[in-house]
Amino acid sequence: MKIIKTGVASYGMSGRIFHGPSLKVLSDQYEVIGVFERTKNESEKLFPQATIYRSFADLLANPEIELVIVNTPDHLHYGMTKEALLAGKHVVTEKPFTLSVEEADELIDLAKKQNRVLSVYQNRRYDGNFKTVKKIIDQGLLGRLVELEIHYDRYRKEIREGSWKEEGDERVGVLFNLGSHLIDQVVQLVGMPTSVNAKMAKVRDQSEVNDYMNIRLDYENLQVVLRSSYLVKVPGPMYSLHGVDGSFIKYGGDPQEELLDKGYLPTGDDWGKEDESNWGLLVTDYNGLNYSGKIETEAGYYPGFYNDLYQCIALEGNNPVPPEQALETVRILNAAVESHASGRTIQL
Repeated sequence: MKIIKTGVASYGMSGRIFHGPSLKVLSDQYEVIGVFERTKNESEKLFPQATIYRSFADLLANPEIELVIVNTPDHLHYGMTKEALLAGKHVVTEKPFTLSVEEADELIDLAKKQNRVLSVYQNRRYDGNFKTVKKIIDQGLLGRLVELEIHYDRYRKEIREGSWKEEGDERVGVLFNLGSHLIDQVVQLVGMPTSVNAKMAKVRDQSEVNDYMNIRLDYENLQVVLRSSYLVKVPGPMYSLHGVDGSFIKYGGDPQEELLDKGYLPTGDDWGKEDESNWGLLVTDYNGLNYSGKIETEAGYYPGFYNDLYQCIALEGNNPVPPEQALETVRILNAAVESHASGRTIQL
């Protein structure tokens, strides 16, 4: 099998928890040969043979590197993705893809001109929760869906000094951070909305960025609400779905991130499986089936993104997250910014 020689553009939290472990366990598909770290050598723990570069330009100058992972702060995504494409590399860009629709359009066109694969890292498509919800909707177990609400809450009252996520304009904060996940999931589940109405707020003491959001997305005969806050000590359901024939309620997040943060690699038959106590509740009388009980959560598997990407690059398969899909997420994010600033519902 062809092994894709890979460079990682930073090795902070996302490199250590998400990208690095997935690439490590898929060593028959990827070989990380270069990592951009300005001052540290953290990547040596997983990739001792990789060259550590102190500049992004030096990493791009390595002709052996075929794929570059741009997992840097949000405001750097556009510029570094453009540089990597111009250097002839395939690129994975962290979410959010870009901060503006215009930037996204330009990168999509450039990738086509360069004849390179451009994909956007939306790992939450590989959450067990999301896979379970998608299966329930696809199988029609609730009948026609009339209401969908997704929460992505945290409890983090401290302001992390020196973090780029704690200072900036309206495109820094919970909307472009966690909201990127929720919007991507909704579009994958039920398609593009017709309009967006958003409210953001700063709820933590001394917060300089919005750390609360409440977004309403309108569809024909379907209401969608997305909510996220950094001050939720006792979270409610993560997913609430209601249809003409039933409901599905799911508490708790995917277990993978916590395990990866503790240093576990995503291997073994039990990886990504959720404890039965956290399985969601399905109540339905769909098609004469009267059922009330727990539904086993699908196993999550973050390396699945890179498995799918390998099929795309090496075997001409489908792109797991085409940039055109990521563009739609950017479009909704910016409509939410406009809605909050103007106090109006924005038509798409």
